[in-house]
Amino acid sequence: MKPQDITTGKPSSLWIFGYGSLVWKPDFKYRRSQVGYIQGYKRRFWHGDNFHRGNDELPGRVVTLIEDDDESTWGVAFEVTGSQVEESLKYLNVREGVRGGYVTKMVEFFPEGENQPSVQALVYIATADNTLYLGPASSEMIGVQIAVCRGKSGHNLEYLLRLAEFMRSSCPQVEDHHLFSIEAAALTVVSYVLASQ
Repeated sequence: MKPQDITTGKPSSLWIFGYGSLVWKPDFKYRRSQVGYIQGYKRRFWHGDNFHRGNDELPGRVVTLIEDDDESTWGVAFEVTGSQVEESLKYLNVREGVRGGYVTKMVEFFPEGENQPSVQALVYIATADNTLYLGPASSEMIGVQIAVCRGKSGHNLEYLLRLAEFMRSSCPQVEDHHLFSIEAAALTVVSYVLASQ
């Protein structure tokens, strides 16, 4: 599904699910946001980034979603309404699609809290057939790569630390082992470098 397919029907509102940098930096106007999760996917630092958090020589590592029936991914869903629908999709098509290599899907989003109905939400996913896709690696290898990379939006380490901080502050009940083990590995590299100077 492409973003323009959604605007063809001119929906009055749309939910957009963020699980990476969107959780702290959506950069588009929205009516409201809600912390929650989607099922059947796990978040992994398996996608390369040669623009926002890296370059062609040293691509950074950012998250994508990998299908896994036994997993769920926490993040934030943003409801956009009226003219915000087209404006947000136009912006995200460049940020996530053109520069990031992500495709779109519709998923069921479950807001946090009791008696909250689920909603259909648009999500951006980088697939394995993308030229920027890096695939799995050990937490240590990913941590080293993140610790040394930088792109037009800043250090790759900032991306990692902000995502980990979001999970701790907004989803304290969730243990994201993949995320936190990479955070620990990256911080070990940074502390080693600082100590050797």
